[in-house]
Amino acid sequence: MDLPRRTFLHLAAGVAGLPAATRDAGAETYPSRPVRLIVGAVPGSAPDVIARLIAQSLAERLGQSFVVENRSGASGNLATEAVARAAPDGYTLLLVSAGNAINMSLYENLNFDLIRDIAPVAGVVSFPMVITVRSPFPANTLAELIAYANAKPGKINIGTPPIGSPQHVAGELFKMLTGTNIVLVAYRGGPPAITDALGGQIDGVIGTVLLLIDFIRSGKLRALAVTAASELLPDIPTVSAIVPGFEASQWIGIGAPAKTPTAIIERLNREANASLADPRIKTRLVELGGTAFPGAPAEFGAFVAAETAKFGKVVKFANLKPE
Repeated sequence: MDLPRRTFLHLAAGVAGLPAATRDAGAETYPSRPVRLIVGAVPGSAPDVIARLIAQSLAERLGQSFVVENRSGASGNLATEAVARAAPDGYTLLLVSAGNAINMSLYENLNFDLIRDIAPVAGVVSFPMVITVRSPFPANTLAELIAYANAKPGKINIGTPPIGSPQHVAGELFKMLTGTNIVLVAYRGGPPAITDALGGQIDGVIGTVLLLIDFIRSGKLRALAVTAASELLPDIPTVSAIVPGFEASQWIGIGAPAKTPTAIIERLNREANASLADPRIKTRLVELGGTAFPGAPAEFGAFVAAETAKFGKVVKFANLKPE
């Protein structure tokens, strides 16, 4: 039997409204069970510490457990792929970092695309890095380091964590923008690079502020510049003051599988930003050498896309290959 036109339009409008109503209802009751936050790093690492800090705060605010799950391996690619393939329901999240953005150009034939498959949820923290030299090195400023490198190309050796790490790529970005021939020596981590710098085997280290600050304060290493403003080293100039356009940090945020309902992403974003506004969280992030990194999902997504593109140019320039 044919329906009257007015009745048909009323029913059609009701059906069209169901998805939105369902999404809204899902967001109102979300989360109704524990949420997993997948971290592509080992327990005790900086990403893991941040994950547990934000997970605890989100659990307190949302009244449901946020369980940190460590899936280290392949420089975080295993964790990213797991989340990219997870159900887009808000119950599996990814701790996204600068390393994820670098991996997009460092690794070939990945089974996911960070921009396409991971929806941005919220930024959490940004960790500035610092360029240091050992105390006897004949450069007291970044400008003097550049001049020394130009006068003696290939003679300065600066240690970093492994090839493709944010610290290593920051060093390559510095070389690209300054045209200097500095040798970057990639170590398995920051501590062995520091040991060799203190022993005179290399001339300096690029690392996070938190890792290097005690050696800077003791005078064993000289801080020439920070890669972004640091509350722990407020008197040290930024690299961009000498090298326009330079900006690099080890940033961390939260992502979700693509097609996760917008209402759920927006709720997570609100609660994450509220967590970052909590004086306890802000203080703890500063103690860890970082700065709170709040913002809307679209802002974080634009930032991740820009970082991915920037790092891609650096990886290509330096012809970097994963170890």
